Amino acid sequence: MIQTDLHGMTESLEQASGRDAASTGSRVAPRSFAARVRALLRSENDGSALVEFALLLPMLLLITTGIMIFGVAMNNYLQLTNAVSMGARTAAINAQITKDPCLVASTAVAAAAPGLTSSKMTFNFTFNGVNYSNQSSCPAPSISLPPASYLASGTNVTVNATYPLNLSVFGKVFNLNNAVLSATSTELVQ
Repeated sequence: MIQTDLHGMTESLEQASGRDAASTGSRVAPRSFAARVRALLRSENDGSALVEFALLLPMLLLITTGIMIFGVAMNNYLQLTNAVSMGARTAAINAQITKDPCLVASTAVAAAAPGLTSSKMTFNFTFNGVNYSNQSSCPAPSISLPPASYLASGTNVTVNATYPLNLSVFGKVFNLNNAVLSATSTELVQ
């Protein structure tokens, strides 16, 4: 039996002869993988798909890896944003009961972002317009002295945190000008 394939080439159907042989009790050995690959490469157009795939595969892997790395960076940013919001809220709630509002806020930020390394975070706090930069603790001798006294009812608490942005693809780090993720949140002291 002769059949024409899509490219106009003719060949005998090995499957049909295999079925006929199976019905008579004899068996035809299947072609090996290497024989199939050689046949693909010998034919006019069938091997070109294999070559094109081999050429495009590295680019596809690079694009997929880049998307995944961007996803990790976006996840870090979302964690940082949520954590800073929780830190500002915690500082506003504990305004009249703590002597170290910076430590309360920075501890809340670190606890709310378990996927981030807290030692790499940098904090800036603003209590009623007074700025405390690059510190995770600002203790006062008592609640009636600054900075704890700046957290009176009706004032604002602003927490800002930065975290280093790490974009590395296959060992190559794409960190231009020490790029960082930054998030800020402001809460009203009740």
